[in-house]
Amino acid sequence: MTKLLTRCALAFAVAGATLSGALAQRDPAVQRGFVFIKTNCSRCHAIDRVSPSPLKVAPPFRTLHRRYPIDSLAEALAEGIITGHPTMPEFKLDPGQITDVLAYLHTLER
Repeated sequence: MTKLLTRCALAFAVAGATLSGALAQRDPAVQRGFVFIKTNCSRCHAIDRVSPSPLKVAPPFRTLHRRYPIDSLAEALAEGIITGHPTMPEFKLDPGQITDVLAYLHTLER
């Protein structure tokens, strides 16, 4: 349990450092996307460029662009992401949230 808490703390610290970059400071959509992802996804997924996912089977968000073009995720986010994994909650985002989340995910492609 202590290792998990340490990893989570490290993930939040690194994610905060990622967010403080020049691009994120200038782009409110990126900031809002980061907050949404941190609040809703970081318990299982790595949301930065270096940390491992707290839940090993949860893919790090920095690798999503290797599996899918990031903009192609908009439809899935609007309709609701459903997986076969029983602990993954269903998310249905509104258009503004989708724009923000995609903006943040794009920052992880670099």
